[in-house]
Amino acid sequence: MKLTREHLILLIVNLVMLASFSTYFILSKNYEFIIYVGVIIALLSLIFYTKDRVHYPILCLWGLTLWALMHMAGGTIYLGGTRLYELILIPISDTYEIFKYDQFVHILGFGIATYIFYGILRSILRKDLQKWTALSIIVVMVGLGIGALNEVIEFFITVIAPSTGVGGYINTSLDLVADLIGAICALVIIRINERRKISNS
Repeated sequence: MKLTREHLILLIVNLVMLASFSTYFILSKNYEFIIYVGVIIALLSLIFYTKDRVHYPILCLWGLTLWALMHMAGGTIYLGGTRLYELILIPISDTYEIFKYDQFVHILGFGIATYIFYGILRSILRKDLQKWTALSIIVVMVGLGIGALNEVIEFFITVIAPSTGVGGYINTSLDLVADLIGAICALVIIRINERRKISNS
């Protein structure tokens, strides 16, 4: 595996970030986020193992790094006695806790994941199978599927560490809605970029 200067910087930043947060989570006995660190390490290892075959956009990899930082900070930082993940950024509803930092992180993270998986799908599909309507549905469903997998992981975390702050059914549902919004936003950006490529060619 060959590392470019950009990839090496990205790797160093991620390792320093993960080591710092891991130390904090271990010392504070935050078992929930220790598990999340393991998931992030597994994802980072997969990306670097497959990067020569997939060619992930470096901007997307920095986006994933930002998502990991925001995710771990969400379980660490308190503002005015409120954990960052529970912080309401924009009070939209009196019935549901919207719009929270947590939901923003979901939109960002799974929007980026959707964009990355679009690149993977685009590279392996035959040209005659790359119809935009069908491909758009598949891309959004892949993004939402990754989000659903994240909720499954969160369920197992609540089983292993019952005192987590993951939340209940409504929290899971709002997370999935945020994942869907992120996937649709990614699709809009993808369509704009593809049209720009066509107009420039």
